[in-house]
Amino acid sequence: MSSDSTDAPLFDTACPIPGDWGPHRIPGLGGRLAVVTGGNTGLGLATARELARAGADVVLAVRSTGRGAAAAADIRRAAPGSRVDVHRLDLADLASVADFADRFLDEYPALDLLINNAGIMTTRRSTTTDGFESQFGTNHLGHFALTGRLLPVLAAATAARVVTVSSAAHALGRLDFRDLQSKRRWGRLRAYGNSKLANLLFTAELDRRAGAAGLALRAYAVHPGYAATSLFTAGQPPLVRGLFALPGAVLAVRPLTGALPTLCAATHPGLPGATFLGPRGAAGLRGAPAVVTPAPRARHRATAVRLWEVSQALTAVRYDFPSPAAVSDRPA
Repeated sequence: MSSDSTDAPLFDTACPIPGDWGPHRIPGLGGRLAVVTGGNTGLGLATARELARAGADVVLAVRSTGRGAAAAADIRRAAPGSRVDVHRLDLADLASVADFADRFLDEYPALDLLINNAGIMTTRRSTTTDGFESQFGTNHLGHFALTGRLLPVLAAATAARVVTVSSAAHALGRLDFRDLQSKRRWGRLRAYGNSKLANLLFTAELDRRAGAAGLALRAYAVHPGYAATSLFTAGQPPLVRGLFALPGAVLAVRPLTGALPTLCAATHPGLPGATFLGPRGAAGLRGAPAVVTPAPRARHRATAVRLWEVSQALTAVRYDFPSPAAVSDRPA
């Protein structure tokens, strides 16, 4: 069967989202704990700030603890009395992922919300500490490893959610399992699209496996549309920055607007697992969040299963799902 075919519906497309969905619809999150990767800037900071305003305790998982501390102070000003912790995490280094997870498991008994937000975009050709193509290694494999290592605390929560930030650029991706690290064929946008396609396939398979294990854990993917963040300029050559400058000035939305699909996926009551959210208007560039349909390559179950197995092998992180019987035997 072609890798482009759709042998089963991986994503739920039936759940309506109110057309005026915004931060005012976030329910109270008192007693909930959220981890936001890349929570010191852009979409991550906007997401963490609104979760804290709704009463959640927030952990900023960031590469620079100095910038993380500044972001935490900003969040505390916006949400007085909120608990905001900062921990170092470099998704491009699996040893850093393991260290973050070990410290987290020692400190926190349960995790309600994991926001896999951090990422890099169309950077020059480079590799992660572990030798993976940098965009695929950071955006997908880093978050795959992080989620797997945090599975015990996600499983311990009453109804945990994992929200992974993908992109409309996933439609440009095409996973070649003979060349996942793009050694034979590489392009900035192609590599980015591959990583974002992987985010969607990971989300669908995580939700399926968690459900099969009897966990209340649900997984969601989102894309922010065209948000005014440093993702479009950081590490880019002058030509690329110039190409983004004019459309960015005209079309880009502020980070809070770009974060709305993430916030909706993290908090909207009754949202079915394996739902993909993005802006509802202006060709998916901006607007209130709505359920959107991924590109065909993101809806192929066999590819999702194969990517899962390959990702476990590459990261040496295996998801230890409890048996359905063990989950049902837990005290209410």
